[in-house]
Amino acid sequence: MKTKGNRQVSVVGSSAPDFPAIALATEVGRSIASAGAVLICGGLGGIMEAAARGAKERGGLTVGIVPSYQKETANPYIDVVIVSGLGHARNVLVAASGDLLVALPGSHGTLSEVSVALKLGKPVFGMTAWGEIRGVRLLKLVEDLHKELCLFFEHSVTD
Repeated sequence: MKTKGNRQVSVVGSSAPDFPAIALATEVGRSIASAGAVLICGGLGGIMEAAARGAKERGGLTVGIVPSYQKETANPYIDVVIVSGLGHARNVLVAASGDLLVALPGSHGTLSEVSVALKLGKPVFGMTAWGEIRGVRLLKLVEDLHKELCLFFEHSVTD
């Protein structure tokens, strides 16, 4: 799938999720690629790997910003590996790199990425999680996310 313009979506979530979250992340990745956007993530396992795998299944482009200096730490579905050497501080880069952020279930690292994206004024969509945080739009279905992505990018192109 060819990407349209510079559409970039950050995806964040647990590095050790349960199976339902993995399945959801895979669907989220597929939706992002189908919308013609580049998927940005932390490049490691769990939600990051599942979302990247979903994007690749739809021919999408994936970027992983890994916390170490080793490219080899990235999951096998990452096309472009950015080594940061920043540890958890790389979460700021992940959150800042997308035009919007999609947050799946996670913990403190995910919360930090959600917070940074909100502070930067980026739209944040919570997939079944994070809806209690002011500014996060809670979505329950991937179909709803896909509609939101299409609307967001349509408006950002015409504005």
